[in-house]
Formats: sequence, structure tokens, C-alpha cells
Amino acid sequence: MRKRVLAGIAAVAAGILIGMPVCAQEEPISDGVFIGDKNVSGMMPDEAAQYVKNEVATLGSTTVTITMGSQQTSATFRELGFSWENTDLVDEISQIGTSGNIIERYKEQKDLQNESAHYEIEYTMDESMEAEFVNSCSQFNSDPVEGSLHMGDDGYPYVEGGTDGLTLDADATLAQLKEVLSGWKDGDGNVSVEATVTRTSPALTQETLSKMTDVLGTATTDYSASSAGRAQNVENGTSKINGTLLMPGESFSVTAAVTPFTPENGYELAPSYEAGQVVDSYGGGICQVSTTLYNAVLKSELEVDARSNHTMLVGYVDPSKDAAIAEGLMDLVFTNDQEYPIYIVGSAYYGTLNFTIFGVETRPSNRSISFESKVTSQTDPAQNIKLVAKTDQNIGYLYQAQTPHQGMTAELWKNIYVDGELTDSVQVNSSYYQESPAIYEVGVVSSNQAAVSAMYTAIANNDLNQVQNIITYGVQQQTETPQTQAPQTNAPQTDAPQTDAPQSDGTGGGETQPDDGTVQIIQ
Repeated sequence: MRKRVLAGIAAVAAGILIGMPVCAQEEPISDGVFIGDKNVSGMMPDEAAQYVKNEVATLGSTTVTITMGSQQTSATFRELGFSWENTDLVDEISQIGTSGNIIERYKEQKDLQNESAHYEIEYTMDESMEAEFVNSCSQFNSDPVEGSLHMGDDGYPYVEGGTDGLTLDADATLAQLKEVLSGWKDGDGNVSVEATVTRTSPALTQETLSKMTDVLGTATTDYSASSAGRAQNVENGTSKINGTLLMPGESFSVTAAVTPFTPENGYELAPSYEAGQVVDSYGGGICQVSTTLYNAVLKSELEVDARSNHTMLVGYVDPSKDAAIAEGLMDLVFTNDQEYPIYIVGSAYYGTLNFTIFGVETRPSNRSISFESKVTSQTDPAQNIKLVAKTDQNIGYLYQAQTPHQGMTAELWKNIYVDGELTDSVQVNSSYYQESPAIYEVGVVSSNQAAVSAMYTAIANNDLNQVQNIITYGVQQQTETPQTQAPQTNAPQTDAPQTDAPQSDGTGGGETQPDDGTVQIIQ
């Protein structure tokens, strides 16, 4: 044995002397050594080195995905600045149990038999690339989307749809990404991170709506005496406002909601005010819709931005409680100045028109209000009459198209009560209504030109007695017959249909602007 050792030493010495290289033979990696989940025991160092290189390449293609709401963005480790840190890993594990003195090698080998040695491929990311990747999610920021309001079969509204708005919290998301990556190891698969966001809910949710069961204000008027056309217009206009939702701060224009006044938009001809008299126009009656809504708005104590009275008195509400519409000239506009959304329910059925405004009641329970109409001046109707030639009716037709309208000024006051005691009165508005004479339509069609001429003369002179005499006695006898005062309220009626004639109850409605520039108030 000693000879072999000596011989070995001699051989080494000889090799040194003659300059020959002496190479230490590589040994396989000791048992019980793992890189990640891979057991590399028994591998030669070059085999282990190739394995690690392949793993590093695989790590670089690992995908990181950030999810924000329904949106996602992804990047590979390599795109995030992936860098392999412990490049001496194979050299380190190759020396386990194979380096040092015999005692050290023995001890390491025994330790590996009792407990495996696990090593990980260590890496880092470029922090600026990570931050840029996270910030790219800000493209997914979104505003809340309101759901749509629908009326259920039970008569209560419900919300359908609607989504939260999302705003990226970049700092929190970046910190979360780094935490996930720090705990991630080879073999865990691709990386997924849920972005940290600030959520903004829609103003109207089913939860919010469930609170909006308080009646803030309600008002009802009667349209049962209306003609068929006028009733159709009232019902059509009401349907266009029914179900309106107003978010806090939003304004509502009645004119914008119900126009245009055309047959295509569901309107029919009905009586309206024009230049101090009643005429038929499309949309007649729509102002009863705006007036009823106005009274519900008043009781809800919402902010009224615009309101106008009619040119002449109407009969379905007290003076100063009306709200006229004149497209491009007059409008009813109000704003939801409440903390919560409101919704408007309108119905027009069998002659009863109602608007109810729902919301969240915030007014004190011991507080109540009432509205009082105060007439400040009156003017008797003009004593003179107005005769209008009716060119599509024969002589003999005489029809009172409009009764006299009283002139008036009025004010509306809101009375405020606390525990039943009047504590304050506030003026809401003031109104001026012009007086208007009685209007008669007179037929002027006849083959007797003398009678036609005489009738036009009587009309020009606003002489109702003369008209009645021509109808009763004819043109030849009327100059010889004493002209007695004919009772105006019992003017002879002829073959004109009575059911569609404008009545003198002042049931005016909206106002429009005719081509001739005169204001036309749609009844």
C-alpha cells in the first residue's frame, strides 16, 4: 500500500517535473440535493448546469397577469426585467460532500442522508418595469354605469343592470405584486394578481331604491270633461314623463320630455289658447300635465328653475298653481336638489291625472306645508264681444266658441307648520292672467251676396244683434225690423257639432309658438 502511495506521489512529482497537466476528476452531485423540486442527485455538474440554464429560460417566459374588474393585462418575467442572481448555484451544490477534508466530506454526506438540501434559482425584477406594468392597468379605470329603472307588476320600481366604477390603486397593486413574486418559486406556474382598486357604486342601486319608498309629493287633477283628442294628449304626455329618474343635481324639462307636438309623437288636435282665444292645435291639453306635475314638485319642495302662468285662467287648478308650456318660450324646469335620487310616477286614466314623486324623506316628521292661492286683483271680462267669420259654414251658423275670461293677478304662498303651528309663509310665485271677451263663430257662406256682405259688415262691427237679425229675418227685412237686445248667453245654435267645441272653463294647457309669431297656448 505504501508503495502505491509513494508511487503515486512519485508519479505526480514526475508529472510536475516534466510539465504534464494533472486534472482532478469531476464527481457526481451528492445524494439528497434538490434544485427547486428537481432532485439533481447523481447528476454530473455539467448536466446540472444545463438543467439550470433550461429552468432559467423557462422562468423568463413565465406569465404574470393582473386582473382588474373584467379586464386583464399580462407580461412575462423577461418583460419585467427578469435577472438570474445566483449564477454560481451549480458550483455550490457540486462541492457538497466532495470538498474539504475527509471528515468534512463525511459529515456532509451523513447530513444529506438525514435531510435533503434544497436550493432555489434566485432572481430579481426591474422595479421600474414592474411599476410601468402595474400603471398600465389605469387604462381600465371606469366610471360607474347606472342601471335602468323599470316599473314592476306590483307598481314598484326596480333597477336592472348597473356596474361599479373602478379606479386603480397603483401603489397597493405594486406592493401586492412584489409580495406574490417574493413567495413564488419555480414550479408554481403562472402568476395571477387581482388589482387593488377603489370602487364607486352607481348612484342608483337596488339597495338605494329599496329606501326610496317615501312619497315626497303627489298631485291630482280632473280631465274627465275633455274632448277625446284632449284626453289623448293628456294621457300621451303623462306617459312620456312616467318613470323618470332624477339623480341628485339633475334637472328636468317638461317641454323637452313631451315635444314635439305632432301626430307622429302621439298627439291629436284639441283646444288651445292663441292670441287671446281658443283654437284647435296638436297637443292641446298638455299643460294640464305640466301643471299637475308642478303641484307635485311644489309639495316635494324641489327646486323650481322655470315656471310660467297661462295667458288666461285655467279651470283645473287655483290661480298661480298652473304651469304653462310654450315651446321655445315657456317651460317647467326643476332640479332634484335632494341627497338621494327621485323617481316620478305618472298616470292618466278615466279622467284622473296624477303625479307622485318618490324618494327618501329627510324632512322633520313634525313639519308640514300647505299652499295658498291669493288673488290680488280682478278685472271683469270685457263687455264687448268678438265675432269671427267662419268661412266653412253657411249663414245661419252661430256658435259661442269661448266664454269671457276674467282678468286677474294672483300669488302662491307656501305655509310652513311645526307641530301644527304656522311658523312661516313664503311667496312661491306671482301670476298675471289677461281678460278676454266672449268669442262667437259666424257662418258667412251663402249664394245671396247681399246677405254675405251684410254679415261681414256685422262681423266687422262686432254687432251680435245684427248677426242674429240677419239669421232670423234675412237681409231684406232686417232693416225694417226693430233690433232688440238678444241675450248673449242663449245665442242661436245651428248645425255645428257641439261635442268638440272649445269650452269656456279655461282648461288651457301648453303654449307653442306659431309661424306668425303669436303665442299659442295648447290646452
